[in-house]
Amino acid sequence: MSTTETKQQTPTPAQIPFTTPEAMRLFVTDTGKILPRKYTGLSAKHQRAVTRTIKQSRNMLLTK
Repeated sequence: MSTTETKQQTPTPAQIPFTTPEAMRLFVTDTGKILPRKYTGLSAKHQRAVTRTIKQSRNMLLTK
């Protein structure tokens, strides 16, 4: 075992830019509704960040 191995970390929802609608598909239904924490499994802080990001992208007409 090497201790120098680096794990590939997925970005936290707060780090997902609003210009990438493909990355936000995990948090939105097919009709464009934002999924609640119950289904996404996010913390309250991350859920707020996701909601803010999705609303920004909607405002810029990038997603549904």
